[in-house]
Amino acid sequence: MLLMPASRAKVTRNGQVSLPAALRHRWNAGAVLVIDRGDYAIVRPVPRDPLTALRGALAGTGPTSDEARALVRTGEAAYRGDRTA
Repeated sequence: MLLMPASRAKVTRNGQVSLPAALRHRWNAGAVLVIDRGDYAIVRPVPRDPLTALRGALAGTGPTSDEARALVRTGEAAYRGDRTA
């Protein structure tokens, strides 16, 4: 994965932000999704055709029931701040 160094972008009075050209070209995205995480935001490219982009995303075998339950328990424990799952 090619990573770019962080870059600073100016926010206009209208709330617009310009993405660096290198990102726009690499992502080939006409739109982005902005996820507000409180003290920071995540910017993710939105595919031009989301259904085609999702094709095959769930291919293959998934976790067993026991593995899925263990993952849920681990996530819940992390949310509560528990040290043991």
